[in-house]
Amino acid sequence: MAGCSGKLGVIFDMDGVLVDTGWAHRRAWFDLGAKEGLAMSEEFFRNTFGMQNAAILPMLHPGISAREMERLSDWKERRYREVVQERPELASGAETLLKDLKQHGFRLAIGSSAPPENLDVFWDELALSDYFDARVTNEEIAESKPSPQTFLRAAEKLGLAPSRCAVIEDAIPGVQAGRAAGMTVVAVTTTRKRNDLAGADYIVDGLTELSAADFLALLRKAEAATDV
Repeated sequence: MAGCSGKLGVIFDMDGVLVDTGWAHRRAWFDLGAKEGLAMSEEFFRNTFGMQNAAILPMLHPGISAREMERLSDWKERRYREVVQERPELASGAETLLKDLKQHGFRLAIGSSAPPENLDVFWDELALSDYFDARVTNEEIAESKPSPQTFLRAAEKLGLAPSRCAVIEDAIPGVQAGRAAGMTVVAVTTTRKRNDLAGADYIVDGLTELSAADFLALLRKAEAATDV
């Protein structure tokens, strides 16, 4: 990394990290459960938040057919997009952090398990193209988090080696995916307790606690560890 000269990257998960959307996903899942007679629970929602629908629905509906899974998934995502438009907002501290990272030359990407239509809700509304150099959503990958595919694809789009990238996540599968990708992982406790996110390299309570200097230090530390 040569003292962190050259480009470095930060890959943001979307839901629960870049945008505050957990409340909207929760309402959409519980609305789906009520409509279809599925046994949704707070614990189930917490444990599966951050995973793709294709991984969640078979746990909620054992033996579900591919056609039925597509129908339920489409309904849930349409409902989510309806709900989230009530308040499409960046998470607290996100804009300040994004500006700081860009000013320090970081390349930025979004790596999400969601469909592209969900990201489109925010893309123009929140001027995300002003900050992000790349985006990866579920149509580009075969395996959802905790597979590293989402983050590896994001690094590829940024033109960076995985070791030169840090990931910001809030969900256990996302932390696992970042580790599997060989990236530095920063976790925020927006949807999980600190103990649940112990696999991360660095844990904060929100984006307001992060700056470009933190990512430079973390990536230098990772480089030093690999040089030993």
